[in-house]
Amino acid sequence: MFTVLFSLDPLIALRIFLAFLTAFAIVTGCGNRFIAWLHAHQNQGQPIRENGPQSHLLTKKGTPTMGGILIVAAIATAALLWADLANVFVWLCLAVLLVFGLTGFADDYVKVKKHTPDAMTAKMKLLLQFATALAVVWIVTVQTPPSVRFGVTVPYFHGLLNLGWFYLPFAMIVIAGASNAVNLSDGLDGLAGGLSLIAFAAFALIAFVTGIPAMNTVSGVFIPGTVEVAVICSAAVGACLGFLWFNCAPAKVFMGDTGSLALGALLGTVAVMTRHEILLAVIGAVFVAEALSVMIQVFWYKRTQTRVFLMAPIHHHFEQKGWKETTVVVRFWIIAVVAATIGLSSLLF
Repeated sequence: MFTVLFSLDPLIALRIFLAFLTAFAIVTGCGNRFIAWLHAHQNQGQPIRENGPQSHLLTKKGTPTMGGILIVAAIATAALLWADLANVFVWLCLAVLLVFGLTGFADDYVKVKKHTPDAMTAKMKLLLQFATALAVVWIVTVQTPPSVRFGVTVPYFHGLLNLGWFYLPFAMIVIAGASNAVNLSDGLDGLAGGLSLIAFAAFALIAFVTGIPAMNTVSGVFIPGTVEVAVICSAAVGACLGFLWFNCAPAKVFMGDTGSLALGALLGTVAVMTRHEILLAVIGAVFVAEALSVMIQVFWYKRTQTRVFLMAPIHHHFEQKGWKETTVVVRFWIIAVVAATIGLSSLLF
């Protein structure tokens, strides 16, 4: 196996490691100056929702947002330095980071300037997200071998479920859904960053084995070029780990929509590229729970004028039950690690 791997690229393991190290170094090395710059340009920091946990009004007031700029820049720089720039998947990942990052930045900018927690409407966000997702899915589908073009890997069965042309809207929902799910998870110090780190670490391994023919029996599918996606995932792990240095409680900076929308979209794109979309729901179980809690809460409240959860997303529900913020975050991280382990176990059985 190792002979096959190193005959493909003797430096692939080194490049994956250097992408992680580069992104981590950029975020940690530039973090303090960048946060100081944000403070200078954001007088009141990120607006805090008045209908959210009341403790947040005091503890998080004045904290600058748009820290996602540093995350996106670190991932992009590491990718440009260590990924194969002849690989179309690399450029697609960078395009997703940029477009979704700019979408989040526009939202964050209006929030800070007008000092309102509500800026871009949900319809505007969804329109931009699905339009970008459509372009990405189409290009990925064309670049994928015909034998797996419209297929979705079924965990534990090592086989493909052929969806035909229904695959296109399905993949679009995966990308846009992942973007919004990570965005909804970004409500506590260190939560979204830690969950993203765990998910990207898992998908770095998935992308690695999916792109190597000798590991076809492990991943269940072989897609040329996805080894380079592992470099992108590794860079994302490094950027998220570095960001946690400044985002752990009490946070010095928030990633904002700039970071959460970009990270979620990138995660969804990686799942589509590797054809492990279903596995994303397992590995990202906490993200799924966060999104579902909001959907259930909104649906049920409109029907009955009562709430299922004390507050949504679900991390606020546990805060309202008396859990400390750090307790919620660490326990959600633990659940994410268990979910990722269960998901990765499907590669072995």
